[in-house]
Amino acid sequence: MDTGAQDGAAAVPGQILMSVPDGQTFRVRLYARQEVPGLFRWRYLVGVPSWVATPEGVEASEYQVWVTDRQLTPIEGEDLSGVPTHRLPGPPAPPAPGWVVVPAPERRGRTVVHDAFCPRASSGGKEIGTMEALDALMRFGARACTDCDAAVALVPALELGEGYS
Repeated sequence: MDTGAQDGAAAVPGQILMSVPDGQTFRVRLYARQEVPGLFRWRYLVGVPSWVATPEGVEASEYQVWVTDRQLTPIEGEDLSGVPTHRLPGPPAPPAPGWVVVPAPERRGRTVVHDAFCPRASSGGKEIGTMEALDALMRFGARACTDCDAAVALVPALELGEGYS
């Protein structure tokens, strides 16, 4: 069974206490932590001691199972920092931090508003905030770039304000 080790390295198990429904508590090995969506955000892969009958007698064994934190209690002084932890991918990248207004290449005296990540905005320009970008678009001859999010984000906001001057 996969113990959750990353890049072929062996998992470093830590010791932790696991409680079962009848009230018993066992010292188990913690092999991995896995973040999952849902009510209980974390699952823990533990190795529970057991015994197996063989032709030669009874031998110590271990079975592995995923449990939630409700069944586990850390042991004071036990270092769990070597246990592999697998997190869900992070949230999507935040939206552009601002806008950039640059002179329009096709006409003198006209401007184009881009989002801060637009490749066309790299040709020099001034970084501005959202309100300034809306003001810039209200000027004669200004337009929003259609290659980035500027037109999608800013033009509807301008249309909401029509007739309220």
